[in-house]
Amino acid sequence: MRKNYLDNIRWGTVLLVLIYHVCYLFNGVGVLGGIGRNKSVPAFNAFLYLVYPWFMVLLFVIAGTGTRYSLEKRSYKQFISNRATKLLIPSTLGLFIYHWITGYINIKVGGGMAYIPVPIRYPVFVISGTGPLWFIQMLFLFSLLIVLIHKIDKKDKAWNFCGKANSAVLLLLVIPIWGAAQILNMPVLTMYRFGIYFMAFLLGYFVFSHDKVQDLVEKMHIPMLLAAIASAVLYVFFYFGENYTSAQCLQSFFTNAYLWIAVLAVLGCGKAWGNQTSRFSRYMTKSSFGLYIVHYPILMVICYFLYYDCNYPVVMNYIIALVTEMVFTIIVFEVLKRIPGIRYFVLGIKGESKSKAEADK
Repeated sequence: MRKNYLDNIRWGTVLLVLIYHVCYLFNGVGVLGGIGRNKSVPAFNAFLYLVYPWFMVLLFVIAGTGTRYSLEKRSYKQFISNRATKLLIPSTLGLFIYHWITGYINIKVGGGMAYIPVPIRYPVFVISGTGPLWFIQMLFLFSLLIVLIHKIDKKDKAWNFCGKANSAVLLLLVIPIWGAAQILNMPVLTMYRFGIYFMAFLLGYFVFSHDKVQDLVEKMHIPMLLAAIASAVLYVFFYFGENYTSAQCLQSFFTNAYLWIAVLAVLGCGKAWGNQTSRFSRYMTKSSFGLYIVHYPILMVICYFLYYDCNYPVVMNYIIALVTEMVFTIIVFEVLKRIPGIRYFVLGIKGESKSKAEADK
């Protein structure tokens, strides 16, 4: 039976990513990769601090939970084939078809175009165009590793043991989260945090895929929500003005305690209040993965023109960017998924099975 609240949390978090990237591209707190650093609004900068510690950790927890359900229905071969199509193809070959646009804007904003010989510009754009695709690259790697783990533990002893977790254990999981945040972090490319994201994926797979654990998290949702709100206020107050992607920030116990409280709060509140479906939620469940894939090049083009070619009030830049991003992301996604070949390389959608592929995370 499909768990609607997990789908709703997933696409809701994807919407957060789309909002986050608008604020990020106009950020005024010194985080690399922005376009409009001199045109930022402090309130929108605060939003970056509010969500950055936890929203991608949450996506990996949800992905780990979904991976457990997927492996229960598929053979190893079917699972890996599905993940290769859904994750590997868009995050590698898709760079050549679509995401080179991200690399082009990055280099143009950074002033490096004049230093790159014309014959090799396109390959450089491709290499520089990964953007948010790091998430699905890591997810593919973790999917391969979980197959290996599953093969070693064929009797599911680890999974069954983790199903015994109580509320105290769920709270104490902040310790492995904090520990994992200290390791396997790439320099410069700070989004590649293999330690904490793999830990989040494993916890989703081994712990939060149990119905009993999900029910337990639901019972905790009110105190976790209150704790998350209080922690968020303190967190933004404490770190505002610093580089929220720095190791000093991301590896602190405070950051990891806040993110874990937030993850538990979202999972619990989602189960308590978000298990319904509607026409919109069903569309988003099918489409959010594709929207995640296509949104960033669109947003970069929009923000580039707003910053360099327009003279709107600063707040209007955010509003215009967000609205046009949402509209054009949906339009481009709907167009691309209907073009044979392109939909495979960019979205990981195979011909007749596109509806199933869109819904399958």
